[in-house]
Amino acid sequence: MSASRRSGTTDELGPQEPERDGADLLAALLDGMDAALCAFDADGVVTHWNREAERILGWTAEEAVGRHGFAGWAVRTADAEEVEGRLLSAMRSPGRQVHEFALLTKDGGRVLVRTQSAAVPGPDGKPAGVYCAFSEVHAQIDLERSIALSEALFDDASWGVVLVDADLRPAVVNAHAARALGTGRTAVLGRPLGELLAQGVEELESALTHVLAEGAPPAPAEMWVTVRTAEGEQRRCWRSGFLRLASPLAEEPVPLGVGWLFQDVTESKQTEQEAALLRFRANQLHRAARAAAECEDPAEAASVHLDFALAGFADHALIDLVAGGAVPDGEGPVRLVRAAATPSGAPGPSLPAGRAGLPVRYTEGHPALQCVERIGSVRASAGATTPERAREWAVARQWPADSVHALCAVLRSRGRTLGVVTFLRGASRTQFERADATYAEDVAVRIATALDLAGVLERRP
Repeated sequence: MSASRRSGTTDELGPQEPERDGADLLAALLDGMDAALCAFDADGVVTHWNREAERILGWTAEEAVGRHGFAGWAVRTADAEEVEGRLLSAMRSPGRQVHEFALLTKDGGRVLVRTQSAAVPGPDGKPAGVYCAFSEVHAQIDLERSIALSEALFDDASWGVVLVDADLRPAVVNAHAARALGTGRTAVLGRPLGELLAQGVEELESALTHVLAEGAPPAPAEMWVTVRTAEGEQRRCWRSGFLRLASPLAEEPVPLGVGWLFQDVTESKQTEQEAALLRFRANQLHRAARAAAECEDPAEAASVHLDFALAGFADHALIDLVAGGAVPDGEGPVRLVRAAATPSGAPGPSLPAGRAGLPVRYTEGHPALQCVERIGSVRASAGATTPERAREWAVARQWPADSVHALCAVLRSRGRTLGVVTFLRGASRTQFERADATYAEDVAVRIATALDLAGVLERRP
């Protein structure tokens, strides 16, 4: 290259920019670092000093570069020899060395810093100086704590931790969360949540989207989800907390995703629900007993017990009595007569079926007949089928067409079977469980007592 180009003069090609040797780039890189950095040559003279070092100690690059060591300005004179010896010893040691000591600020204060120093090789490969990166100890400790916390959360936490990216897909998963999701830590990464959850994914994705847009909610949320596992689908309740993650390096917050922390509270929630249900049912039995005590007609009292039992328990109820009165145990087939039923259309109190005494056309094997034969409760369900098949199932059993689940409880009094009470649920409810059968049996005892008394009074001259 000609001298005219190097000096930036004008030749036949026009004005030329002076060639830049990369010093400006190096200065920009040093000033843009988050850590304070200074460098010494082999004689201990300061050669580099960046903006973060100026921020921490107050000394500008013009004031620092060219000084011999830290003595008298950045370090107390009494400590200078020891500090410089520890820093410059990096030229004679492989790798990096870490030290902690106090430096002086320009206004006379002291700052405890943690340094990392290493040798700077020259063109011949021999140490030509030392660079020293340092930061305030409390900032370094905060960083180490953050890193340690992250590692502990993703390794040893006793609750699930999932880092969800901006596309709502798991990016990092700890061991506890992987077990809860029924998969391995790497198998879940990058997969849509819909592949992991059979139910509840819409609610979860809505919460994650809200956190990305608005920030963390003020309190944890309890979500019921159904997890797909190798053993099948499992219904779980997770108490979840959410945190929006933003990059600390951007001038404006840039969302990196959402930190999702959750804990399985299924057992405690089920216990709470069962306790609340038991309290409600006990209260209903108490209210029904008080209301029935005010009825002059025992048959009306039986209807009162039936109506109170329906609240939150079933959609329809039927009372079928043994034709001709009670039947002792061990006798042959019996006929059942409809005594009362709740309206199959609009909700309302149960209504007596009249005095015609026509038997109900139950076929052999009907749940109500099984209940009488076994002298115990019987549960039945249409199962997972189409609405048309479920309707046919209910109509064939002489029940309202919208019935999907049934529970029959025997009416017993004074050692005799008086009939059957049948509770029916629609498709919007779950099937009857063992706890439901226990409650139905309690109601059946009260109904049977009232109907037995009604029969005694009817036969009395």
